[in-house]
This record gives sequence, C-alpha cells and structure tokens, in this order.
Amino acid sequence: MFRNTFFRKRNRLGIGKESYSTPEARELGRLLKNYGWKVELEKWDGHKHIDIAITEAKVNIEVDGKQHNLSPKQALADLERTYYSFKKGYVTLRIPNVLVRDAATIEDTARFIDKFLRESDWQLDHSG
Repeated sequence: MFRNTFFRKRNRLGIGKESYSTPEARELGRLLKNYGWKVELEKWDGHKHIDIAITEAKVNIEVDGKQHNLSPKQALADLERTYYSFKKGYVTLRIPNVLVRDAATIEDTARFIDKFLRESDWQLDHSG
C-alpha cells in the first residue's frame, strides 16, 4: 500500500518515472528502446506499477531482486500480479537481477527479450 501511495504522490508532483525505476530496469529499458520498442517505465496498470511495459506487444517485464525468490509471501504476490496482467491479455516476463547486473548478460538478456517481443507482436498481428 505504501508503494502505491508513494507513486501516486510522485506522479501528482510531476516527478519523472525514471527517477524511481531501478538502474537495472532503466538500462534494460534503454537497450530495448535501441531495438525499436516503445518502453514505458513504472507504468501503472490500475493494480500495480510495472517495471517495463511494452504495450504494443502486450508484455510486462518485471526485473526481480533476490527477495522475489526467497519469500513465499512475495512469490505469491508476484503470482497474483501476473494473474491480473494475464486477465488483461498481457504476458509477464520475470527477469532476475543477476541477468541485468553486468554488460555482457544484460546485452544477451535484451536480445532474447527482443526475440520474445517480436514473436509476441507477430502473434498479436496474426491471431483471430
């Protein structure tokens, strides 16, 4: 609850979204922009803030620290958040911090995410 109130207050004050994104999410977002994707950092979806949203491909990206794997309560909350996004037609990619902390792995991670986004975008264009 504190986090949502904090973000709403910051939004009303006009403080930039990048100022409260993690450095890892900002760097991954920058690399995805270089691939041509429209990246939205800390996008509010009505239920939660999403680290990186790529709405054209209907993909949310969460950059998760180790606490997401150590606490059953946190893991269950993450699963619930993923469920609400899925109900809205979005896929959530959970990227562990270990993949975005150094230059070599963040580049590889961005490349694989780009492949995923292109496939997701293609499937959206060719469905139904």
